[in-house]
Amino acid sequence: MTSQPPAPGPAPAAPDTAADGAGTPDHRPRPLRTLAAPVRGRLALAVGLQAAAALSAVVPFIAVSRIAERLTTDPPAGGDALWPLVALACSAGLVALVCGTAAGALAHLADNDLQLTLRRRLARHIGRLPLGRLTERGTGEVKRAVQDDVSALHTLFAHTLLDIVSVLTAPVLTLAYLFTVDRRLTLVAVVPLLLGVYLFRRAMAGAAAQMAEFGAAVGRIATAAVEFASGIAVFKSFGRGRKAHERFVRATEGFADFFSGWVRSTLAASTAATLVVTPAVVLLLLAVPGAVLVTQDRMTGAELVPFLLLGPAVAAPMGVVGPRVQQIRAGQAAALRVTALLDAPTLPEPVTPALPDGHHISLRGVSFSYDGNTDVLSGVDLDLAPGTVTALVGPSGSGKSTLAALLPRFHDVTAGAVTLGGADLRDIPATELYRRVGFVLQDVRLLRASVADNIRLGRPDATDEEVERCARAARVHDRIMELPDGYATALGTAVTLSGGEAQRLSIARALLADTPVVVLDEATAYADPHSEALIQDGLSALTADRTLLVIAHRLSTVSSADRIVVLENGRVTEQGRHDELLAAGGRYAALWKAQSTAAPDETDSPPSRRSTRTGPDRAADDIEEGSAR
Repeated sequence: MTSQPPAPGPAPAAPDTAADGAGTPDHRPRPLRTLAAPVRGRLALAVGLQAAAALSAVVPFIAVSRIAERLTTDPPAGGDALWPLVALACSAGLVALVCGTAAGALAHLADNDLQLTLRRRLARHIGRLPLGRLTERGTGEVKRAVQDDVSALHTLFAHTLLDIVSVLTAPVLTLAYLFTVDRRLTLVAVVPLLLGVYLFRRAMAGAAAQMAEFGAAVGRIATAAVEFASGIAVFKSFGRGRKAHERFVRATEGFADFFSGWVRSTLAASTAATLVVTPAVVLLLLAVPGAVLVTQDRMTGAELVPFLLLGPAVAAPMGVVGPRVQQIRAGQAAALRVTALLDAPTLPEPVTPALPDGHHISLRGVSFSYDGNTDVLSGVDLDLAPGTVTALVGPSGSGKSTLAALLPRFHDVTAGAVTLGGADLRDIPATELYRRVGFVLQDVRLLRASVADNIRLGRPDATDEEVERCARAARVHDRIMELPDGYATALGTAVTLSGGEAQRLSIARALLADTPVVVLDEATAYADPHSEALIQDGLSALTADRTLLVIAHRLSTVSSADRIVVLENGRVTEQGRHDELLAAGGRYAALWKAQSTAAPDETDSPPSRRSTRTGPDRAADDIEEGSAR
C-alpha cells in the first residue's frame, strides 16, 4: 500500500499558488486538459495501471486476514487450505509491483515528452511574439513559464496524479471487503475519514481567508529586501544605514507577526484533521468497539483482524490528499500562466507580402496605445530620408522610446501607418524587415555562447574574418583578444564583459547585419569619457551612409543631426535643425539652455573633437555604457 506521508499543515503553500493567479475553480481544469492533450492517452493508461496496482496492493492484506480467520477456526485449517491464499497474496503483490512500476515509468515518459513539446511550443510562440511584448513581460516571466511552470506540471502529471489515484482507489476495495465482514464496524472505520475531511475543509477555509493578505505581506518583505540590498550603499553614504536596516526589520517582523497569527487561527483544525486519521487513532477507534463485539460474541476475533489490518488504510488518504491538493493548485496556476503566454497574440504575418522600394521611412497619423485606452503617441507625422540622422528629444515619458520601437515593428501602430520604401511595415515579412532595419538596444543581451557566436547573431553565415572586421570597427577587438580564448571564449558566469564592452559587441552585431536603417536607443548620459570615446568611434562606422534614428537625452550629442524632433506627451511639438530650433525659442531652446547651464562640459567639447564629427558620427554619441544597464 502507499505509505502515508506527513499530513498537511495549516496550508502555507495555498496562498502561494493562489497569489499566482490560479483562476476561478470553474476554469482551472481547462488549461490542464488542453496542455496534456498530446499525452492524454498515455496518462490515462498510467492511471489505469496505477489503479490496478493500488487495488492489487490491498489483496495481500485481505488474504492475510482470511488466513488468520482460517487459523482460528476449530480445528485450524491445514496447509492445503492456506497455500492458495498465500499464492494469491504473492501474486497480487507481484501484480502491484509490476503495474506500479509500469505506471510510474509510463507517466514519467509521457511527462518528458510533454515537457519537450511544451518547451518547443513556447519557444516557437515566443519567437513570433512582438519584441515589445517580450519587453513588457520581461525575461523573468518568460523564464518562469518555460522552466519553472513546466517543471510544476512535471510534479503534477508524473507524481501527484498517480498518488491521488492510489489513495482514492485502494480505500474503495478496502471498504467493500470490510463491509462484507461486518457492516457495523465498517461504518466506524468511515468515521475518521469523514471527520478528517470536515476538519481539513475548516482549516483550508481559514487559510483561504488570509490568502490576499499573505500575498501582500510577501510583496512588502520582497520590496523591503530589494530596497535594503540595492540601496545600502546610498543609505550608508549619507549615514542612514541604520534607517535602511530598520525598514527591512519592520517588514520581516510584520510578516512574522501576520504568519504567526495565521497559523494560530488554523492550527486547531489542521492539527485535529491530522490527528484523527493517524493509524494509532484509527486502530483505537476500531479496537474498542471491535473488542466489545467480540466479548459479546457478536463477531469473532478472526473477523476483527481485517479491520485492524486494513482499517487505517481507509482514512490514510487524508494524509496524502492534503499536500497533493496544494500540488494540484500549483499545477493549475502553472498551466494558466503557460496557457496565457501561449495565447498571447503573435505578430500578424502579412496576407499579401510587400517589399519596400528604397529606404525612405514615413509615419503618417501614427497613434499608439499600450492598454488600448490611453494614447502614448498621438497623430505623429514624420519623414526619415535615406542617409539622414533624425534625433528624438523630449522629457522623460514623452514617447521617444515608443516611437523608435515602431520602426523595427516591436509594436504595431494603433492608428495610422509606418512605411518603409512605400510599403506598410505590417505588409513586410519579418525576415525582410530585419534585413533593412537594425537596432542597438539600451539593454544589451549576451548569449551564453562564444564571443564570435554572439557577434554572428547579426549574420549567422558570416566568416571569422568578417566577424573580426566588425569587431575591429566597433573598437572591441583588442578587448576580445585579452579574453582567455579570444573569439572562442564562452561568455557567462566565468567570463563577463562590462557595460561599455557589451555595448560595443552589440555594435559589432549591427555592423555585421549591415542594415540600411539603424535605430539607436538611449543616450550617452552615463558613460565615462574613455568608454564613450570608444563607443563613438565604433558607431562612426555603423552610422555612415545609413538612415539613423537616435533617442537623445544629452542634446549636445545630436546638435548636428539633420533633423531634431521634439516630443511632448506623445505629440511632435517641434522639428528642425539645431540652429533653427534655438532661433525659434521654443521647448527645444529651453531644454538646451537648461542642459547647458547644468552641465557646461557636455556642450563645450574640445573644438578639434567636435569639428571632426559628421552628422551620423555626432548622433552616434547617443549610445554608451549606460545603454547596457
